[in-house]
Amino acid sequence: MCTSVTFLSETGDNFLARTMDFGFELKGRPVVIPRDQTFSSDVKGSNYHTTYSFVGTGRNLDNYILVDGVNEKGLSAAALYFSGEAQFAKQAEEGKTNVAPHEVLNWILGNAASCDDLGNQLTKLNIVAAPVKLMGISVPLHWIITDRSGACYVLEVVADGVHYIKNPVGVMTNSPDFGWHLKNLSNYTQLKPTPHPARDYDGFQVNSFGPGSGALGLPGDYTSVSRFIRTVFMREYTDQVSTDQTVTQMSHILNSVEIPKGVKIKKDGTEDYTQYRGYMDTQNSIYYMQPYDDQTIYRVALTEDLMNKDQPTEFPIQEKQQFKSFN
Repeated sequence: MCTSVTFLSETGDNFLARTMDFGFELKGRPVVIPRDQTFSSDVKGSNYHTTYSFVGTGRNLDNYILVDGVNEKGLSAAALYFSGEAQFAKQAEEGKTNVAPHEVLNWILGNAASCDDLGNQLTKLNIVAAPVKLMGISVPLHWIITDRSGACYVLEVVADGVHYIKNPVGVMTNSPDFGWHLKNLSNYTQLKPTPHPARDYDGFQVNSFGPGSGALGLPGDYTSVSRFIRTVFMREYTDQVSTDQTVTQMSHILNSVEIPKGVKIKKDGTEDYTQYRGYMDTQNSIYYMQPYDDQTIYRVALTEDLMNKDQPTEFPIQEKQQFKSFN
């Protein structure tokens, strides 16, 4: 059901990464949306405009719908499932930009230059519970947003309104709400990368079993609650590396939460699995995609040529693992 995490390189370049965990086959691929586009919304009688170019993973469903990406200004965002919590408007509102939940990511990346800029624009937005054609339902979503400064926020729309929340840990998963996840971190203050010291119980000394014992109690299941704790721990203690190696380092962080096919089966029998991983370089406006069936990491950089095209540019990916052979 998706995990997202920010990470800084040694020189302070900010990245956002996410797993796309879902049972329904989304069949996304890298897409560049050029500057100055107008989209017909799935909210009846509405459309919305985007100013900035952006790149991410998406699919053409009459209009291109992206679920993560980075724009030319270095703002990056990802949409994650928020089942049982998200509550959107029932109808369009005059004087506002009316969009469906699955269109919010496009609007954010197409119109905001930074986290602060987005915060100032949110009063213009009305998110209406309109269905996405691919699934026939209004998708319950929330969003993680970050920019070149390293600032990070979570956008959630719930029963009591719109919440644009500063994210101090740079991680987001799924339900419950983000504030609940932050409070739950208090249950794991014992976690650390070094061994725990020896304990003395009335003269009987107990020693740890060595390196790694500091992480005893780190949850290993695939619930959103456990993935949140696990990713916060990994992000906190994973070594920073050079900018050109940060995507590789983040792939190792996401290894701890990737869901193989068959290990997470829902009540209806469908399998949630990590369909792909996305990595977003905010400093250089580069998007990386790593599909499930081909662990090759594909790279698309925003160039002036791509950003100024009349139509979006879609990039094919392989559906079978590629291998480098030495004989």
